[in-house]
Order: sequence, then structure tokens, then C-alpha cells
Amino acid sequence: MSQLFQPLTLHGVTFRNRIWVAPMCQYSCEERDGMPSDWHLMHLGQFAAGGAGLVMTEATAVSPEGRISPQDTGLWNDGQVEAWRRISTFVRAQGAVAGIQLAHAGRKASTYRPWAGRAGTVPADEGGWPTVSASPVAFHDFAPPRELDEAGIERVVADFAAAARRAVEAGFQVLEVHAAHGYLLHQFLSPLTNQRTDQYGGSLENRARLLLRVVGVVRQAAPQAVVFVRFSATDWLEGGWDVEQTVQVARWASEGGADFFDISSGGLMPRAPIPVGPGYQVPLAARVRHGAGVSVSAVGLITSAEQAEEILNSGAADAVMVAREMLRDPHFALRAAEELGVHNAPWPSQYVRGRLS
Repeated sequence: MSQLFQPLTLHGVTFRNRIWVAPMCQYSCEERDGMPSDWHLMHLGQFAAGGAGLVMTEATAVSPEGRISPQDTGLWNDGQVEAWRRISTFVRAQGAVAGIQLAHAGRKASTYRPWAGRAGTVPADEGGWPTVSASPVAFHDFAPPRELDEAGIERVVADFAAAARRAVEAGFQVLEVHAAHGYLLHQFLSPLTNQRTDQYGGSLENRARLLLRVVGVVRQAAPQAVVFVRFSATDWLEGGWDVEQTVQVARWASEGGADFFDISSGGLMPRAPIPVGPGYQVPLAARVRHGAGVSVSAVGLITSAEQAEEILNSGAADAVMVAREMLRDPHFALRAAEELGVHNAPWPSQYVRGRLS
């Protein structure tokens, strides 16, 4: 029996298998209004038709100023709810679970998209905006952010709550709180970017306070949804956020209503010495899974069915998140089923003639 194709049930939602689509930024809202388009329907829909158990959206901003780039998707108004609903409806019609990643980019907001031919902060006269963070510490050569005051923190919490309510209205069954890759919640977690001396800085409990508040309001706003938290388990830098702190905060977040943890790494600081290689983040997922006693997914250069199956068989994770291999082959889940000898994979009737066996 393939572990990869065993169903998994979390908070009353059943995933048909454990090969899931990781969030992948598309930077493709050409009108700069946060509205997902036909591109997003095609991009996400192909993975659902391709047999994935969970299809997760890109980082979706809870407020306009929370976008990574002006072309990012959002969920801060009701028009966006309707646009997302047609996408989640299609994903669910193919038998996959529809998930959305709720995010705020903090000091890494208002940036050019990758193929713009320029890097850094987008200036106001080109549609950019001032950024915020835990402390006024700039990311590399980006514009310095403003330190969030208490009122600003309350707005962030309220924005996550409102986005969670809209996500449920839009038909999403999984809501992921993005606390990884150097974005706002990660900026509060790491001592490298959080230099505060108030109740949101200093001790681990204080640095985790904003994340735990966000998890709480998302859980309250979406009681029927599965709540994920994405962590960067380490900054890969001395004196930074590390896996032991991740283990402890995962315990607290689980007690506060989170159901599952999506374990990645890095992103806080440029040029961190990250030992990139096949499955390089899997040991981090295993440490969080066993250390905190929670369910986790592993992500990072997972490119074959055999590799994914071994990750689950080893007990390192409960599911795998796949990104770049899905871009190369949107039907990777169906191909994996064929390679592992799974004969009840969810092939669309229109595609059955393409089966290898």
C-alpha cells in the first residue's frame, strides 16, 4: 500500500492523498487590484485535474499593503471573494481540497515582480507603498520599514480575521497562516528582525505573540476550516530563528487552534548559507513533527514518487508539498500513482487514455 495515496483527514476534511501543491507566487494580477484571473484558474485548476490532494493558492495578501508585489492576489474585499470562489469551485469539483495561504509581506512588500528587470522597493510614483515590520530594519537594500505600533498590530490581526471569513465565503477548506520566508509574522518571530522591547519583542513568548493571536482569530473566524501554519523552521543563521523555537511555537499554535504545520526554511535574510539539495528541509519537518507532536508536511526539492513515498514511510512527515516539479508536470500526482502501482488514482475521464498501464 502506498502511503502517498492514503487519505488523510484533518478537522473533518479528508484529503484524497498526501501529495499536495505548495503555494507558488504568480505575480499576475495585471490590474494591480488583487483579483485572481483566468491565469490563476488555469494555474491552480490544472493541479486539481492532475490528481493532487490539496491545491494551495499563492501568498494572498490580507490587505493591499501586505502584498509582496503590486501584482499579487488579495482577499481584502468582497469582489475578490467572488473571483476566488470560481477557482475553489473548480478545484473542489475535481476532487481536490482547496486551500488559500493568507499572508502579509511586511518589510518585503512593495517589491518588483521577478521578471520586471529591476529589484528592490517599488517607489510611490510607480504604484508602491511604505512598508511595515516588527522593527525598522530593512531587508538588504529595500526601503526601511516603519515599526508597527500597537494600533498597527491590531489592524494586522483584524485583517487576518476578515480575510479568514472571506476565505470561507470563497469556498476554501484550508486556510494557511504564512509565518515563513521572511514575511511579516516571521519578522516578529526572529530575533534578527525583531528588536522590540514591548510585549511583542524579547522573549520567545513575546515574539510569538502576534502569530498566536493571528492563529486564534483565524480559528475563530473559520471554525469549520482546517488551519495550517507555514513556518521557516530556521533562518540558517547564528542567533536567528531555529528549529527548537519552531517546535515550541508549533506546540503553542496547536493549542491555539492550528491543525497542521507546513515546514519550510529561510527567507528572512539575503544570502543565508542554505544547504540546498534534494529533500534538504525534510529533517526540519521531522524534528517539528516529533518534537511538538503535531502533523506536518515536508517541502523542498521533492521531485520523484519514490522520494515522496520514502519521506512518508520514514515518519518524517504526514504529507509532502511539491512546487517546482508541479510546474514542470502539473499531473505529477497521477504520474506518481502510476510509478507506485496505485490503480485507483483520480484520473479525469477525459485523460484516462493517457494512463501508462
